[in-house]
Amino acid sequence: MTAPPKTPHPLLFAPAASQGSVPDTEIGRLFHEMDWSATPLGPVEVWPQSLRIAVSIALNSRFPMFVWWGSELVNIYNDAYIPVLGKRHPQAFGGRAREIWNEIWPVLGPQVDEVMQHGRATWNERVLLVMERNDFTEETYFTWSYSPVYDDQGGIGGLFCACSEETPRVRVERERDALLQRAQGTVTTLQGWFDNAPGFVAVLRGPDFVFEMVNRAYYQLVGHRPIEGRPAFEALPEVRSQGFIEILERVYREGEPFIGRGLRLILQKEPGGPLSEAFVDLVYQPVFDVHGRVSGIFAQGHDVTEQVRAVEALKEGDRRKDEFLATLAHELRNPLAPIRQSAKLVKTPGLTAAQHHWAIDVIDRQATHMALLLDDLLDVARISRGRLELRMEPVALSSVVASAVETAQPLIEAKRHRLSVTLPAEPVVLTADPLRLAQVLSNLLSNAAKYMDDGGAIEVQAQARPGAVAIRVRDNGIGVAQESLQTLFQMFSQVSSALQRAEGGLGIGLALSKGLVEMHGGSIEAHSDGLGRGAEFVVHLPWMQTESLEGGQPEAPQGQAALRRKVLIADDNHDASTTLAALLELDGHEVHTASTGNEALALAEQLRPDIAILDIGMPGRNGYQVASEIRRADWGRGMTLIALTGWGQAEDRRQAVAAGFDEHWTKPVDTDTLQALFATPGRAGSSQAGPAR
Repeated sequence: MTAPPKTPHPLLFAPAASQGSVPDTEIGRLFHEMDWSATPLGPVEVWPQSLRIAVSIALNSRFPMFVWWGSELVNIYNDAYIPVLGKRHPQAFGGRAREIWNEIWPVLGPQVDEVMQHGRATWNERVLLVMERNDFTEETYFTWSYSPVYDDQGGIGGLFCACSEETPRVRVERERDALLQRAQGTVTTLQGWFDNAPGFVAVLRGPDFVFEMVNRAYYQLVGHRPIEGRPAFEALPEVRSQGFIEILERVYREGEPFIGRGLRLILQKEPGGPLSEAFVDLVYQPVFDVHGRVSGIFAQGHDVTEQVRAVEALKEGDRRKDEFLATLAHELRNPLAPIRQSAKLVKTPGLTAAQHHWAIDVIDRQATHMALLLDDLLDVARISRGRLELRMEPVALSSVVASAVETAQPLIEAKRHRLSVTLPAEPVVLTADPLRLAQVLSNLLSNAAKYMDDGGAIEVQAQARPGAVAIRVRDNGIGVAQESLQTLFQMFSQVSSALQRAEGGLGIGLALSKGLVEMHGGSIEAHSDGLGRGAEFVVHLPWMQTESLEGGQPEAPQGQAALRRKVLIADDNHDASTTLAALLELDGHEVHTASTGNEALALAEQLRPDIAILDIGMPGRNGYQVASEIRRADWGRGMTLIALTGWGQAEDRRQAVAAGFDEHWTKPVDTDTLQALFATPGRAGSSQAGPAR
């Protein structure tokens, strides 16, 4: 039995007129219309079987495919490949591949040669091809494979390509990557803002308030401990009993925000460390999920500890100021009462000489006390404004201590205290303002004497070492509580034990002493073992051992009779001018008074006094104007001019110098100072218009 003749499969061999292997598509119709005999391929009937199979596969596929055949690489493609060609279709059908893809042939050509010459298939994935398929240059991306197709003689007749354009996908991925990059940048930026926000921020998740996000400021507030991923009150157990659980639960339950101002918060920032107090302004804002349910809480706020303490300090300052004003009124009324009573007593008929002398002593002593109170107030104000000027000069430590002891001695003796002074064996010479330094030490001695029961002990001890001197004033008096040591040198500060005593004072003495010591480049400190156990104040001052006194310190003239002077006093306060005139007349001086600036200038020109004591604030011309007029006149250049005023700031002294005054004294004037001036030969009326003091 003979086998039936083999019939070729229609895909392998089909007559030209058959439609079996060519679909009824745009390319199928174009295939039938093409005069293949006019191409290098020749009529379809003579095509090699492999070419027919490759073309049939391409034309019947919905995936982009093409066949390049022969040495001319004649192009045959399917409908799916048309978008790849763009405006090059339909001219590209049956055309030469090298001409069709001229602009990208540097990329395609070497791969074509690899297939046509060596029979090696190629693979290209998402390769960039810059082409002009639609009359403009564009970047495209393709994945393709070139496979060799053999002819009937076994040689390589052409190549088969299946390809896909990846341009849209690449663009989408690029946009996605760009969006991801921007999103990551935004996340990084937001994270940076979150981490570096000036206030503390945290995100709490769920009903257990688990820390989901926490910024740096939050860690600075609560201490550096692991809290992210942990329930809030497990991470911060010390906060559990401070009312914050109830607040958070209410916000979570009701969905309403909570705003708190200056809330007190006690934290343990280090394991086993001490508890510390903080104050916060905060907002708990509920966070809702897509269903409108509360899913967490956004917490943010600011550490306002410094502001709260500053406000408390202001309130404390106001409280101490009020106490000070009450004390000031008390301290001023104390001397005013004996002054008024003594003045009334002096006017009483039949007063004996002894009683009269005693009353005058009371007035003088109490007026001096009031003047010292006012001087302390003015000095503190000048220090706080940086206007107090020191007159630095070499001064022996022993003389400063002696001056301070002399000032405090009456009070020490009145209370029967024992005083011991121990100074270095070698002379110690400081560069200091002797009056101000003595003022500091006398204040410490007076405090020790005041705040100690009668018959106490005070010890002054000075120790010198290279570069510094320490002066200790120690007593066995009422002492100072430890909590009061921190505020002892503040303005208006008085400890309760001192307030309970009659010698409470204004509470500015130690603040004044501290300012004066610091102006000398030193420091002052206080020590006490507690109430009833005494106190010690230590003044530290810089000291260079090379300092010395040259020629010694001049002795103040004592017992020298005043020279008789012609004096003009100008003051619109009649009582002030007449009482001062009376004092000077008792010393034998010729005194004339004026109540206005114009009157003072006229009398000065008429009388030509040796000394003119001028108030500054007068009607008509003020004291500065009168002094300037006197200095411009030939007859007034040798006159001694003294400004006597209630204004004692550094700027007031500068104005006095500019106006031509020789001296600048604040009221009330010390009569001993006046007498010393008048007793100095050649001083008054000597044409000296030096710097006003």
